[in-house]
Amino acid sequence: GVRNLEREVASICRKVARKIAEGRKKLYRITSQNVESYLGPAKIFKDQLLKKDQVGVATGVAWTASGGEILFVEVIKMKGKGNLSLTGSLGDVMKESAQAALSYARSHAEEFGVNVNFFSENDFHVHIPEGAIPKDGPSAGVTIATALISVCTDMKVMRDVAMTGEITLRGNILPIGGVKEKVLAAQRAGVRRMILPAPNKKDLIDIPQKVKKEMEFIFVEEIQDVFEHALIKAPEKKAEG
Repeated sequence: GVRNLEREVASICRKVARKIAEGRKKLYRITSQNVESYLGPAKIFKDQLLKKDQVGVATGVAWTASGGEILFVEVIKMKGKGNLSLTGSLGDVMKESAQAALSYARSHAEEFGVNVNFFSENDFHVHIPEGAIPKDGPSAGVTIATALISVCTDMKVMRDVAMTGEITLRGNILPIGGVKEKVLAAQRAGVRRMILPAPNKKDLIDIPQKVKKEMEFIFVEEIQDVFEHALIKAPEKKAEG
């Protein structure tokens, strides 16, 4: 972080010193408009939201060593026998989260108006872009489940809603870590509504007041609550009994 900043500033200073030594002008002003001519093209690009609501694509957030970033979970279906493919350099824990999300969706198919044979007649592919970057952890469970249900019901996912949370086979949402970093990453990307596990409500104390004023936080205990806030038209759960 700070060490890299120091190196970049030193690089600018050396180039300016060289120009002065060559007899050019004595005063140089470095701005956001001309800094690229000194340091070259940007190496890190600002995360941006999708341009439109889509079926099968949900916005999640991840903790990284350098802070946090948004990620997109993509799910597609194709004729098959119920197989699940996972790509995007996913770790074992994230793969298990995807399997749990699929099992939940299969066990509640009728509640979402999906034919019971739907899952045995289709294969599903879950992909998280930027495959060169390893990804792991359980917190993408709700994002995978949302993208999966979106594909099954043909309902679009709201592009300006980000989510994080671990999902159980019963559809309960468990708390996660790195809330501050994830919220700040979402806010930088333009997210206006953030879905978090209910037990993580206490972690908002670490979020700057300015960020909290710009965003709406939705706390959930069950995956059905996520669908109601993230899908354009949430599937209605049938009354029991």
